[in-house]
Amino acid sequence: MYDIREKTRDLFEYRPPLTKTADFDVFWRDTIAASESVPLNPKMEKYGYPSPYVSVYSVEYNGFDETRIHGWYLVPEFVPKENLPCLIHYHGFSGNRGMPADFMQWIMMGVAVLSVDCRDQSGVTGNCADYSGGYTQNVVCKGILDKNEYYYRAVYMDCKKAIDFACSRPEINPKRIAMEGGSQGGALTMAVCALDSRPALALADVPSNSNLEKRVEGAHGSFSSVTDYLKLYPQHTEKAFETLSYFDTMNLASRIQCRVLASVGLQDSTCPAKLYFATYNRITSPKEIRIYPFNAHDGGRGVQNEVKLNYLAKYL
Repeated sequence: MYDIREKTRDLFEYRPPLTKTADFDVFWRDTIAASESVPLNPKMEKYGYPSPYVSVYSVEYNGFDETRIHGWYLVPEFVPKENLPCLIHYHGFSGNRGMPADFMQWIMMGVAVLSVDCRDQSGVTGNCADYSGGYTQNVVCKGILDKNEYYYRAVYMDCKKAIDFACSRPEINPKRIAMEGGSQGGALTMAVCALDSRPALALADVPSNSNLEKRVEGAHGSFSSVTDYLKLYPQHTEKAFETLSYFDTMNLASRIQCRVLASVGLQDSTCPAKLYFATYNRITSPKEIRIYPFNAHDGGRGVQNEVKLNYLAKYL
């Protein structure tokens, strides 16, 4: 009998030492306060979509530093426009808000959808932030020597403010918010659920941003840009790892309060499954994880998609 639990026992026991510093909670308290001081200033523009069963809007709002974050907001038209659940989608690394058709499976569930860009990736969202140094290959290395400048500080807050947008809509029930994404999107789902108590459900596939020292040491995925930076500046290793510690989801995991459904692929070399378990094993809220032994960063594909739809129907 093929016993996946027995074959992955070591994953469920993986708990590398946390790397967070003494001011970790103060840093995030101050970061959230700074973000909340920036007015949302949301805007919506109706988008001509060829279906009477959904209304689609191109939207924007102020992110962490008044960078205008762009996204799609979709509302099903075949259910009453009140008390609606809302799924907030975060895209994978180098991606964007996608196209409205990408989210029709959720619309068919009677769920509104908000999908947002990450700043400075392939969407229409720019970046107002300044960085004093640290950049090779991609944005993951931006601001690597200063926790206050680091790229994901603003991104985590931009994504948190997506909840503010959803909750500002009169048709949305703020107690029925779900977060969803894969890879970078899975990391953002974890981080935002740790930094905000409003989400009721988290759906995170092949998540990134966990056990970041190991990600850098192994030059896995987008964090190879930090590896390359430290090849040039090995004297900055300790400072770079200190910066990353504030954004490592394993250091945030104990703060997650909502129900979590996660997935990993055991052949994944981009976001290795073991490194995500450093986060998963520290989540104390109700949780489940689906393990795909023969899949890589593609995760569970259509199989996991069906699992998520059923999970959403059951718990949201």
